[in-house]
Amino acid sequence: MTTSLADHLRSLPDEALAALLQLRPDLVLPVPADLSALAARAQARVSVARALDGLDQFTLQILDGARLTRDPSDGTTSVDAILAVAAVPAQGADPAAVRGALNRLRALFLLYGPEHALQVVAGVDEVSSPYPAGLGRPALDLDPSAAALCADPARLRRTVLAAPPAARAILDRLAAGPPVGTLPPRALETPTEEATGPDAAGSGAGSPVRWLVENALLVPISDTDAGTGGTAVELPREIGLLLRRDSGPLGPMQPLPPALGTAALREPKAVDSAGAGQAMELVRQTESVLEAVAADPPPVLRSGGVGVRDLRRIARIVGLDESTTALLLEVAYAAGLVGEVDLTGATTTRAGADQQVLPTASYEAWRAGSLARRWEQLATAWLAMTRQPGLVGQRDDRDRLITALSPEVERAGTPTARRALLGVLAGLDPGTAPGVDEVLALLAWRSPRRSRGREVAQREVLTEAARLGLTGLGAITSYGRLLLTDSATAESRVAAGTDDPLGVRLGADESTGEASVAVRALDELLPAPVDHFLLQADLSIVVPGPPEPTLAAELEVLADPESAGGASVHRVTATSLRRALDAGYAADDLHALFQRRSRTPVPQGLTYLVDDMARKHGGLRVGSAGAYVRSDDEALLTEVVADRRLSTMSLRRLAPTVLATPFQVGRLLTMLREAGYAPVPEDASGAVVLTRTKVRRAPARVAVTNRAADPLAAPRLTTPRVLGIVEQMRRGDAAARAARRAPDPVRGGAGRTGGAATTAHAHTQALATLQQAIRDKVLVWVGYVDAHGATTSRLVRPVSIGAGYLRAEDERTEMLHTFALHRITAAVLDE
Repeated sequence: MTTSLADHLRSLPDEALAALLQLRPDLVLPVPADLSALAARAQARVSVARALDGLDQFTLQILDGARLTRDPSDGTTSVDAILAVAAVPAQGADPAAVRGALNRLRALFLLYGPEHALQVVAGVDEVSSPYPAGLGRPALDLDPSAAALCADPARLRRTVLAAPPAARAILDRLAAGPPVGTLPPRALETPTEEATGPDAAGSGAGSPVRWLVENALLVPISDTDAGTGGTAVELPREIGLLLRRDSGPLGPMQPLPPALGTAALREPKAVDSAGAGQAMELVRQTESVLEAVAADPPPVLRSGGVGVRDLRRIARIVGLDESTTALLLEVAYAAGLVGEVDLTGATTTRAGADQQVLPTASYEAWRAGSLARRWEQLATAWLAMTRQPGLVGQRDDRDRLITALSPEVERAGTPTARRALLGVLAGLDPGTAPGVDEVLALLAWRSPRRSRGREVAQREVLTEAARLGLTGLGAITSYGRLLLTDSATAESRVAAGTDDPLGVRLGADESTGEASVAVRALDELLPAPVDHFLLQADLSIVVPGPPEPTLAAELEVLADPESAGGASVHRVTATSLRRALDAGYAADDLHALFQRRSRTPVPQGLTYLVDDMARKHGGLRVGSAGAYVRSDDEALLTEVVADRRLSTMSLRRLAPTVLATPFQVGRLLTMLREAGYAPVPEDASGAVVLTRTKVRRAPARVAVTNRAADPLAAPRLTTPRVLGIVEQMRRGDAAARAARRAPDPVRGGAGRTGGAATTAHAHTQALATLQQAIRDKVLVWVGYVDAHGATTSRLVRPVSIGAGYLRAEDERTEMLHTFALHRITAAVLDE
């Protein structure tokens, strides 16, 4: 006699139930009412599929062995039967490994029961292949002729040995699994036609498939291909087992993960150095992309995302390919550094219309941080974001181009895939750099159900990890390992709600300002920020390391960048000095800045250039007339009027020191500067107007790193919380059993099926019973109608009646409940 899963769960101690909930935390979302509900949920398709997704290839093969060896009468199997098919002498696994896999399956309650009567939970057959271990159904279930052939082992072997070579090749393919193939329409009825398809080679006169069908080695089945109307054939299980006599009933067994035969061994220091250099490059490239976005914000398409032309333009400006630019945009968006902003004066409210992409207010704070902190924010966002940048540039199901930042890039399982791939590298010795194919093979063994059909996306993840500096020379870096640990710990705190119930911060290091372990490790590898530069005679500035934020802001104003990297090069020009003077610097300020920052003598040519630009700067004043030009130097104004390059401005002298033009101030300033002059604008009072560029920013966004990395992941449960859930389910189970023992008038809702007089009489009688129970302080069975209209019963101890409500204590849960009197249908004293 078999035992149901619910009864089996009831017989377990609390510790065993707690272990189940910790291995399968999705079972408590929400908390089951009792153990029967827990058993039903543990056998549900979604929960079983989630449990199977985390199993390795060998454990899944052992589960197929359990399905394959079930007794047709009661559906049970045994450990000995599974060992018989798995631990065969030729190619089988070690019995200890088989027992270890069985223990994992029993711990997950995919198998349950005693060793001599193991049962497979119902949901396994629903979410797994209908052909366990790639073997077909028994011949008795398919065809009488095939069953008669398989019942005679000697005849079966002779028939298989007599098969033509082409027919034997078809048998070997089907024996490897899956055991079904498809024939074209009327292939078996028309000898002149030939069968096609990957699993059936020809069907005309003398064709191998026709020979196999005529000799009962293949059985036509009723299932047909809906698209072509072809007939399907199936290889009986007994024949498949015969053909697998060398490899075993379950096929080739692989108890251990595949070995890394061609993995290179790198020096860990070289791996960290290569990764740290790429991390610096990632931060620099991200800043360049966001600066290009800020300079010319791309519009948001009506369907969402950034257009192909805008992405191509940004990639050309920063000198990157489009795929890398899309990756940086997606990571910056996930980190909350870029977002959408509505244009001023927008007249439509349609999604994606009249919006631009701009850096957010968080971008300034990010720029002010250290290189390691900036990298950590980007890398953590990449780990946690549910977007797949590799899809940008491809086409969707409707043959539409997928653009960056569009909704079509969303893929919910991407964070899990990233962590799984990096987990493979983190599980190896430091400095081990396996090939891409070896990593994918190892991941396919660890989680074959999740990896099937996702090889392209997995290769993209490894490429992105290298671009982000998480890996170097093909191996994971030391700070990359620490980042995985830090982010997993922060995610567990967010998921469990112990450290951050609202999920609004990453962890303690953000609230206290303390750097994480990964940041400290990367800081030791990166060159220290410098607060100085080296001035050259050709007016070039060499910064021997990453500049401090203050120095970087100064260089952005007074010099033009020429090259980036570990040591960046900038150049001082007349244009850059004029930009600095426009921003409010005076000549003395620039001389002092160069003297303070430079570790080499300031070239005399630079001093002369600063003085010359300062002397020219402001010699002309531009206002609105259209616009006007004024200067105390009458000869300079005469030169401007006579300058042919300014003839289109229609300048005319209003006074010896004033010129006017019908054009606006902006155009006049541009034309004068292009002609080599150095004008400055002034307001109506004559004061100089500083022209530091105004920076537009999008509203602040919450980074994805403030949420759990995997939206599909179940919460991690602490031991006290799990034990509390187990106790709650035990109480619910006891209450359910007690409800089944309730008196008939309470269970049936006395008076509810009679007339109005009968119902009123039953309700009055119930109130009298409750008042008596309050006086005598005894237990009473109460039947009532809940909010969903269902009649339920509960054993309670009434405390008081008043204001239309009954207040009573449930002794099992030790909680005080309130019942509306008009919903009470019956009350019976407990005997």
